Amino acid sequence: MNRDEIKQFLPHREPMLLVDWTERQEDGSIRATYHVTGEEWFLKGHFPDFPVVPGVVICEIMAQSCTLLLGEALQGHTPFYGGLDKVRFKRMVRPGDTIETRARMKANRGSLFVIEAEARVENQLACKGELTFYLLENKDLEK
Repeated sequence: MNRDEIKQFLPHREPMLLVDWTERQEDGSIRATYHVTGEEWFLKGHFPDFPVVPGVVICEIMAQSCTLLLGEALQGHTPFYGGLDKVRFKRMVRPGDTIETRARMKANRGSLFVIEAEARVENQLACKGELTFYLLENKDLEK
């Protein structure tokens, strides 16, 4: 899926949409990419003379990729973090890098999902962890 197709599933929009492309794999996992241009808002002050993608943003990139595993279940729902476990950072991500994420379902209980994910740059592990999400119906988000 390209960005326009991804927008049919994820509620995120620019500048928070952090997935450029995604594809479901034969084993049921998902693979996605995001190219860091260097113009992103989160690089403006992190750090001015040595821009590095913040770890929490790498987690958000993985999270958006992870929730795409849910496919049609996302229709009419919004995914929210339930937790981040066993997160480890192994490599810096800098402007010009393309982050490739891979995610696979570990557990599912109703509207709660635990997904194992990793982010790589040039096939080197940048981050890995277990991300937990829950889905809220959009009607429950109304004011």
